[in-house]
Amino acid sequence: MHTPSLAEYVQCINRGDWQGVSELMLFSADKLAKIGADFLICPDNTIHQALAYVEPRSPLPWLHIAEVVTAQAVERGFLRLGLTGTRWLVESEVYPEKITARGLEYFRPNTAEREEINRIIMDELVGGVFKPEAVAYFQRAIGRMKNEGCDAVVLGCTEIPLIMNDSNSPLPTLDSTRLLARAALRRAVQRAAAPL
Repeated sequence: MHTPSLAEYVQCINRGDWQGVSELMLFSADKLAKIGADFLICPDNTIHQALAYVEPRSPLPWLHIAEVVTAQAVERGFLRLGLTGTRWLVESEVYPEKITARGLEYFRPNTAEREEINRIIMDELVGGVFKPEAVAYFQRAIGRMKNEGCDAVVLGCTEIPLIMNDSNSPLPTLDSTRLLARAALRRAVQRAAAPL
């Protein structure tokens, strides 16, 4: 495991500097390749926007978080996914590209919801602040997604599962971080079990 500080990433993201984000990711990729990693994962949904810059220069292959989540949605029979995450992620094509490629539909929160969800993530959850009002806000936003025909919601940020899960969400949840971790474990075990 390796990462530069979140602050370095956020500085690049705030400038819309996805090339800069890719350089940070490649710095980690190179270190991990040198110590013997077989493949790479990134539990941060937002910075997957930089993968187009990363993959051509990466020393190792990456598991894509949105592909893993979408595969799970297909397996579970979901057809229309609500998206939650930072505003940078929700406004990007990280999930829509993977979702539509598998024949599914998606729904984005409206602008006001994107801003408030982003504020909750960056100003509260990242700092370990968990408020009942934040849970209630997510429940209302996800409830509106349900009313718009969504049958599941993507928890597209590492911190969202700290306050939201199947027990308190109006829709079944797809916890991107947990799903990526499980996919990475499966891949690692398969590689370890493969004959030399």
